[in-house]
Amino acid sequence: MRFTKVHGLGNDFVIVNCLQGAHLPGDLAQLARDVCHRNFGIGADGLVLLRPSETGDLRMQIINSDGSEAEMCGNAIRCVAKYVYDHDIVKKQKIRVETLAGIIVPEVIVEDGAVSMVRVDMGEPRLERAQIPMTGPEGRAINQPLVVEDKTYNITAVSMGNPHCVIFVPDVESVPLSEIGPKIEKHPAFPQKTNVEFVQVLSKEEVRMRVWERGAGITMACGTGACATGVAAALNGFTGRKVTVHLDGGPLIIEWAGDNRVYMTGPAAEVFSGEYAPAKH
Repeated sequence: MRFTKVHGLGNDFVIVNCLQGAHLPGDLAQLARDVCHRNFGIGADGLVLLRPSETGDLRMQIINSDGSEAEMCGNAIRCVAKYVYDHDIVKKQKIRVETLAGIIVPEVIVEDGAVSMVRVDMGEPRLERAQIPMTGPEGRAINQPLVVEDKTYNITAVSMGNPHCVIFVPDVESVPLSEIGPKIEKHPAFPQKTNVEFVQVLSKEEVRMRVWERGAGITMACGTGACATGVAAALNGFTGRKVTVHLDGGPLIIEWAGDNRVYMTGPAAEVFSGEYAPAKH
């Protein structure tokens, strides 16, 4: 199985090009768990399969490191855009990518013949509880209390095609993310589980975010999480509608524009390519 390792601010993926057909095992969940294992596999936060699409230039299938399938991933789609442009698979500046969250359109920014940055139209944020999805009364969950065991957190829920629970804190570095993250991810208020972002406001233009990703755990960056954070920060009056989100792997620029769409700009990098021999279980 030919693969290419890519990352967006340290959020790393194994891309497999299935556009011309690739021989993959039938159990893709197990394949993802094997491939993504950092000791016994290639090591990644997710496996990304590029497939043909009837509605876009290609379809992106994302399987998390735990074997679950994700609707969308902002860092992965930047990596996919760079990969297909740089490898002459889709030589367009605006690339239509089919995902489980709908058609997403990344725009490549090219310098010296290669993609340096990718600006992604991430679509409109979904704020109604039913759209997250989240249990509770109709309406939005903005700065609403969520009881987790014996502690109450004020949360803002946003869907960017996948669910996010954003929590603003005075000091994001002091949050025991590996302890709290999985409890909120699997909280009964979120029937499809949720990504969890803890955010510290630095100024009206900058925030610092740490993330526990649904199905992957702590990662260095989360594109949809940064988008959800930008929307949540604006909704709560902490920032304007354009903000730099500082993640463990580096910054992303998020703009919740006047057309109600969220635009994310950030880098992607190709690390290496090779051949992987799927394990026989």
